[in-house]
Amino acid sequence: MSDAIAVIDYGMGNLRSVQKGFERVGVGAKITGDPGEVASAPAAVLPGVGAFGDAMHELKRTGLDEAVLAVIRAGRPFLGICLGLQLLFERSSESGDHEGLGVFRGVVDRLTTGVKIPHMGWNQIEQTQDLGLFRNVPDRSNFYFVHSYVVKPADSSVVALTTDYGGDFVSGVARDNIFAFQFHPEKSGEIGLSILKEFGAL
Repeated sequence: MSDAIAVIDYGMGNLRSVQKGFERVGVGAKITGDPGEVASAPAAVLPGVGAFGDAMHELKRTGLDEAVLAVIRAGRPFLGICLGLQLLFERSSESGDHEGLGVFRGVVDRLTTGVKIPHMGWNQIEQTQDLGLFRNVPDRSNFYFVHSYVVKPADSSVVALTTDYGGDFVSGVARDNIFAFQFHPEKSGEIGLSILKEFGAL
């Protein structure tokens, strides 16, 4: 699939807006549900909105779960967005108990900070790692969120970003070639697009 980033299509929506975000910053991106194309892509993005259990079912049914792991194991750049962040963890309690991809140790639990759920709208991020993707992002910048569940990493060293919404939650993780965010960079204006541009340059 040439040098285009693979935007992974597993039936969970929000794909075109991610592809358009990359296109706006001059980065080639192709929406694909073909496990072979994903596994051989120079970089991949796992976006998504919806339920964790349904998403994992589709990833496994299509073989895209192994394609995701192949990209990560090969050390190629990988980006998870919103549900795509949560799926990288071991388990989720959303509507039952569901097994995730297990890339990161930890779980996904309901956001319980005593404020309105879902968390929807603009909120600040605080950087706890110095990420190259954020070279043009001032700390405490605002990004767009839509979610009711949050990740709880077992290893604090992977935490890259936190957000205060009635209490702190982890809004971004990073390790080696893997970056994953709870917010939507593709819906966060120019500052969000700058992250996609930096990812495309990896």
